[in-house]
Amino acid sequence: MRWEELTGDRFVEAVKECEGVCLIALSVIERHGHHLALGTDMYEGRGMLERVAKQEPVILFPDYYFTQIPEARHLAGTISIDGDLMIRLLDNVCREIARNGLKKIVLVNTHGGNFGLTMFYNMLQLYQPKDYVVYLVQPFTFMEQVETPWPPEEDDHAGPGETSMMLALRPDLVHMEVLKDDGEGKALNRLQHLSEAHVQTGIWWYADHPTHYAGNAKYATAEAGEKILDAVATGIVKAVRAIKADTEAKRLQDAFFAASSQPGVGL
Repeated sequence: MRWEELTGDRFVEAVKECEGVCLIALSVIERHGHHLALGTDMYEGRGMLERVAKQEPVILFPDYYFTQIPEARHLAGTISIDGDLMIRLLDNVCREIARNGLKKIVLVNTHGGNFGLTMFYNMLQLYQPKDYVVYLVQPFTFMEQVETPWPPEEDDHAGPGETSMMLALRPDLVHMEVLKDDGEGKALNRLQHLSEAHVQTGIWWYADHPTHYAGNAKYATAEAGEKILDAVATGIVKAVRAIKADTEAKRLQDAFFAASSQPGVGL
């Protein structure tokens, strides 16, 4: 059930039917090489969650793409939100979701650049008591279980994996004819001296992939895209069912806040 498609009357019933679970795909608007749309992560997130909703009752939050992407500010079409506003907005949205009766909020990260943001936001949940729980699901882990017709080292941002999913979801937005097999997707390794010493800076992605293309999308097929999307949906459904059955996270969260009001007492 898509949030924006429900009537106000139907919404109350839907909350009960989905046992108070809301899924929100955290995507972004950014360049995906020469051949994919700026909203690729958004379309993929939407496609994943709609497959989930066909298997398990859930409410799907409207497309959400105000997340982490400062590394693409030099590229046309990027929507890059200030860091403090990014956190405040996501927190405000989660509070609104909970205020509407959905007390189990599932953040499904569909943008690779959001790993740091999502982990940080999850830890921010421990500062103030709340009547809801935020759960985090990383669908990229489910993609790794799929056998695909390309070498693993050839797949990354806008590579065959993402391109295959878009061929399955929105082939009209994929322009395979502009792909060039000229090595553009290979890392430039301009900070190799630092990475070899296990050092990272904020400019690391630009150093390797300034055109936001990593891998070789020529291997992409719609069939592979369907397999990936199905595998991801299956993984998310399993996660959602575990979340629906969970009563311990909220109990422990409440116990933590009670204890944090009097640190050290009763330990």
